Amino acid sequence: MQKYILIIVSALLVTSCKVQKNQATTPISTTKPISNNASFFSAIDKRSSFDAVKINSKIDAKTGSFIPTLDAVIYIENGQKVWMNLTAVILQAARGMATPEGIKGYYKLDKTYIDSDFGYLNKLLNVNFIDYSALQNLLLGKTFIPVSENDYTLTQNISGFNLTSKQNQKITENGKTTEYKISLDYDADFNLSHVLLSNPANNDQLEITYSNREILNNESFPKSVKIIIKTKKTDEILLENTKFDFSRMETTYSVPANYKKTEIK
Repeated sequence: MQKYILIIVSALLVTSCKVQKNQATTPISTTKPISNNASFFSAIDKRSSFDAVKINSKIDAKTGSFIPTLDAVIYIENGQKVWMNLTAVILQAARGMATPEGIKGYYKLDKTYIDSDFGYLNKLLNVNFIDYSALQNLLLGKTFIPVSENDYTLTQNISGFNLTSKQNQKITENGKTTEYKISLDYDADFNLSHVLLSNPANNDQLEITYSNREILNNESFPKSVKIIIKTKKTDEILLENTKFDFSRMETTYSVPANYKKTEIK
């Protein structure tokens, strides 16, 4: 069950839909900070304006156990919910949903389900700061970590921009403080392309790469999303988004009465 829930929540974290041409820019310096950076921070803080999007995806996962390629339908209502249905071959395998209140999901083959706040998702991803807003931004290839001019150094390079924490960032959630070393890469159009969070206390990492962007409805979305979770072992999940539809759809979700609730150990 846990390996499929990991796929569900990871896919909930990183689904997007938009592609854009990379524009060549003249690099300034990879070491000298950019002082006039107001336009950069304004651009990366811009919110999504779409109402809803339905995404058809292919998901491949490497978790140490065999998992077939999964077909997924991922539906996002801006600011309200993320709904996902997974199919293996022709059989429904799992379904999940996230709202500002928390996350839900069930795995059909062993008749188990989850119903939790975002602590469950944070534990799976080995972080402590994911809420619904951060989740949706992650889904859309947007900055999902609070950043400020005072705490980060901005530099420009041939690929675009890099934002690096000046010192370890302390994030407190439920009375627990965790430190992260953070590096964020953006392309020349201010689109997030790579995220690396490292925990200096144990060397755990969360790495996300967004690529092959497209422009849809005047907004940029990555068609390819790769998530790597490094702890004592390494899990990799790759999403390839193949089709996008910006109309609303019905998103049914109900857990059968004979399913058993499961917890992450």
